[in-house]
Amino acid sequence: MLKKAILSSALLVVGLIPAYNVNAQSAEDETVAVYRWYNSRDKDNFTVVDQEIADGTLMGWGYKEKTFLFYGFRNPGPDRVAVYRWYNQRNNDWVSVAEDEFTEGEMILKGYSDKNLQFYAPIRRGGDKTVAVYRWMNPDTQDWVTIPDGGDTDKYFKKGLRRKIFQFYGMSRQY
Repeated sequence: MLKKAILSSALLVVGLIPAYNVNAQSAEDETVAVYRWYNSRDKDNFTVVDQEIADGTLMGWGYKEKTFLFYGFRNPGPDRVAVYRWYNQRNNDWVSVAEDEFTEGEMILKGYSDKNLQFYAPIRRGGDKTVAVYRWMNPDTQDWVTIPDGGDTDKYFKKGLRRKIFQFYGMSRQY
């Protein structure tokens, strides 16, 4: 009985250490840069978090044109939504989807699998620190593209993108 009490106490203390470390992190450690890479062979845009996949690996897969999009959060928090990346083997497409945007069943019916957590994003505007993030679709290539609002919608229409859908907010700069 005494051994169980000591083990339980030790597990409780060990369980609190990660929570303490998360809270002790600086706000800058809490944010993560989000980028878009483009593969001209597959005509695919790929949203990736900084250091999620090595740049060399992405280049080896044919992705070039690395573009900074916004900052997200590494950890969950109030008024944040989880953003997941899904892969569609039929058309070699990657898409980033906020939780509850579609059910897992809907994504699977659309041909997507390999769901991976990428980052957490604000669901409320936070003044001049946030930027609205949209998902656009290229109907010709069936490619979904994550794009922060930049006010130049005509540029995306000229590139063939349609079906602009609000997803969440990103941060235009680190806290």
